[in-house]
Amino acid sequence: MIKIICVGKIKEPYLKELIEDYQKRIEKYHKIKIIEVKDDPIEKQEKESLLKVIDQNDYLITLEITGKTYTSPAFATHLDQLFITHSTITFIIGGSNGLAKEIRDLKNEDISFSNFTFPHGLFRGILLEQIYRAFKIINHENYHK
Repeated sequence: MIKIICVGKIKEPYLKELIEDYQKRIEKYHKIKIIEVKDDPIEKQEKESLLKVIDQNDYLITLEITGKTYTSPAFATHLDQLFITHSTITFIIGGSNGLAKEIRDLKNEDISFSNFTFPHGLFRGILLEQIYRAFKIINHENYHK
């Protein structure tokens, strides 16, 4: 299973549509679940909300600007390899204040998609698109260029 834990909710209809579209596409290949926790200005409360939905057996990937970068084919290979030894891969998208140190300390790795800062809803769509692209690459299907 793939879990995507996100701080905050999506308000914009066009982003909801994008996210739902890629979630449906991914479900043809693998079970995926998106979990939203409240964007709380009090770091301790946000941290507690995140800790409630993180399973200690999951392979935990935080999405951070300082993380490792991958090409799309390398990300696909990495994801494919992770599923050999882990039944659940969990991605965490932090809130506007970033992730608490206690959450970052739990990660198995951190990944960066860019040095740019993205709006959280748009980034959720970008992450889903790259996961979908990874499954297309893994299955040798036409999509990636």
